[in-house]
Amino acid sequence: MDGANHSMVSEFVFLGLTNSWEIQLILFLFSSVFYVASMLGNSLTLLTVISDHRLHSPMYFLLANLSFIDMGVSSVISPKMIYDLFRKHKVISFSGCIAQIFFIHVVGGVEMVLLVAMTFGRYVTICKPLHYLTVMSPKMCILLLVAAWIIGLVHSLVQLVFVVKLPFCSPNVLDSFYCDLPRFIKLACTDTYRLEFMVTANSGFISLGSFFILIISYIFILITVRKHSSGSSSKALSTLSTHVMVVVLFFGPCIFVYMWPHSTSHLDNFLAVFDAVLTPFLNSIIYTLKNKEMKVAMRKVCSQFFICRRIS
Repeated sequence: MDGANHSMVSEFVFLGLTNSWEIQLILFLFSSVFYVASMLGNSLTLLTVISDHRLHSPMYFLLANLSFIDMGVSSVISPKMIYDLFRKHKVISFSGCIAQIFFIHVVGGVEMVLLVAMTFGRYVTICKPLHYLTVMSPKMCILLLVAAWIIGLVHSLVQLVFVVKLPFCSPNVLDSFYCDLPRFIKLACTDTYRLEFMVTANSGFISLGSFFILIISYIFILITVRKHSSGSSSKALSTLSTHVMVVVLFFGPCIFVYMWPHSTSHLDNFLAVFDAVLTPFLNSIIYTLKNKEMKVAMRKVCSQFFICRRIS
């Protein structure tokens, strides 16, 4: 179709999650509570790692960066969703939609690489403990972090380069509460089959491939752990289970949204709410409740905070 026949789309309209006032109220309370809890929990984790010198190790360095990224994951979608819940006319500008897509895929790509890096660190800890400090040196940690951000940026920009040039016309309605590529490109007034395939290959297969790499790595680590019967191996297995839980929570919704051929808007929206609101909160809980060092350090930070408040 000729671009001259298209009216310029300056904004997109969200259909939202539901029209039921009762369900909207439940979603508002649920999203608000978990968003605030996620931001506080991940902020506390980040502050604890920075302030406690005993936590200045590769594992906690990566954990602090994961908490920072989880704050980004929560903030890209949740505030807009909470704000729109009781609005009749839910809109987002074209540039705002593009920005939301950009940041969703940046933080998603960075978190993906960080989870792989944390798995690599766990592998070295269990399988090559004597070489841990040599392999996971400060320089290696910085390189892993830089690689995570580069991959996240490239992953996002490669898709947006093609998306921003698409012609859009009426209708400009998204059956969702946020902007993401699968539904966004379907509104284009042109054939998007190749672009949809590229999005699936870029987001779906990368997510699926990374997920299988991580699962295979965990199986290999598990086999190594089972060869030992010491208490340290039992502790390592407990820590490993938290990693597996985080990976499933993060990759599950991503794989379904981008890879499932007959996905429905209601299920996609539910998974998006889960991924944006609940997963970052669960990450902070999973990594702290099963970590004695983190719990002790957090109590120390909180006690120092309250002492300073009383003095002031």
